[in-house]
Amino acid sequence: MPDGTNDKQGIAAEALRHFIERIERLEEEKAALAADIKDVYGEAKSQGFETKVMRTIVRLRKKNRQEREEEQQLLDLYLAAIGEI
Repeated sequence: MPDGTNDKQGIAAEALRHFIERIERLEEEKAALAADIKDVYGEAKSQGFETKVMRTIVRLRKKNRQEREEEQQLLDLYLAAIGEI
């Protein structure tokens, strides 16, 4: 087209294709990392470690001390409210 629409669409399509390809590569890397993490948990389990507890520790270590303390306080409050502690 003489108004340059094809050029703009071509550029946008090319950029979109590059984004999609990058996302696909990252998804492949993410899957590989997930498999590696699963293997590490499997190794730990085979040595007698409780992987559910390990996952909880990993989740908690992502938080700072204040966030962990607030979460624990809420957990204690909720448990007390339902008569569990």
